[in-house]
Amino acid sequence: MSWIQTIGFEEAKGKLKSIYNRVKGPNNNVDNVLMLHSLRPHTLKGHMTLYKSVLHHSGNTLPKWYLEALGVYVSQLNQCSYCVDHHYEGFKRLLSDDDTAQRFLEGVKKEQPNGIFDPKYDGGFSYAKKLTKEPFNSNQEDILLLKDLGFSEGEILEINQVSSYFNYVNRSVLGLGITTQGDILGLSPNENDDPENWGHS
Repeated sequence: MSWIQTIGFEEAKGKLKSIYNRVKGPNNNVDNVLMLHSLRPHTLKGHMTLYKSVLHHSGNTLPKWYLEALGVYVSQLNQCSYCVDHHYEGFKRLLSDDDTAQRFLEGVKKEQPNGIFDPKYDGGFSYAKKLTKEPFNSNQEDILLLKDLGFSEGEILEINQVSSYFNYVNRSVLGLGITTQGDILGLSPNENDDPENWGHS
């Protein structure tokens, strides 16, 4: 499951057990991407705070399916199959259109997700790609282009933060050898209005 020791739900104690009880899914399942923090529970708490705020918070205004789509795309750019597999399932469930979801996945695997949704969203994908592949080339023109496409500055921040979050988690997963063995794909903390609710369903 990983290249370092992880502590499962049944073996966890103290602070770690308390956090696991907040993040667990059905049958006390804790995603491997979260268990990778088990030797340092404070980083798990930090991860979940960021994850919930960036991807599953009622203060975001972009459609949640689009935020998940950005995560799938960034993860594919980083060749992180763990995150692609997990977040594609969440994206597909939210989109409620399996054919379009499949076309998107096929495009993502060719690094060509454009032309499937509103052209406005293609601009967000392009910005996410640049932020992932060549962040050192980012400039104010990128932001002006997104504004011209109709994104508010707050929505641009959402795209930036989702892209940045997935670059963080992709590197955690790839750098520690995390696999999906034992995971339930597509679970997420869906209770948007309660930032303290981290339960996965």
